[in-house]
Amino acid sequence: MAKVQSVETEFAKVPDFNQFQAEFSKWAGDFTKYFVNGKAPSFDFDAVFALQRKNVEAFTAANQVAFDGVKAVATRQAELARKAFEEFGKVAKELTAAGTPEDKFAKQAEMTKAAFEDALVNIRETVDTLQKSQSEAIDVLSKRVVANIDEMKAAVTKVAKK
Repeated sequence: MAKVQSVETEFAKVPDFNQFQAEFSKWAGDFTKYFVNGKAPSFDFDAVFALQRKNVEAFTAANQVAFDGVKAVATRQAELARKAFEEFGKVAKELTAAGTPEDKFAKQAEMTKAAFEDALVNIRETVDTLQKSQSEAIDVLSKRVVANIDEMKAAVTKVAKK
């Protein structure tokens, strides 16, 4: 014998129109508060467009600062790669020159140490450049956010005084 399965009919339930009417009446009452004495509240579209223009300008400036930082890092890395290639040629000549194995090992250890120290300096320089670039971009955006808050506060205060 087959089991009888029950079917949930949540989608077919009839909404509570009394609750719907109460919520609509509350919303309509709140909405009519904005129209005092038959006047609609003023909305300064020019101020909103000016605000958004300033936002776009701030994002553009922040992106330019970030791009300049990345460009500086890429340029520096290209210089470092060129320098490393030249150094590799010099190292290869020095290591293939005649000499005792002990002398070659000592020279190789000295060059390895120098290369490692140079790499650390280069990494620090790259990180510092990127951090500076990111800090400058964040400063641009932070100033714009603070200005946005101040402008919105002034606009709300202006409308509230009317």
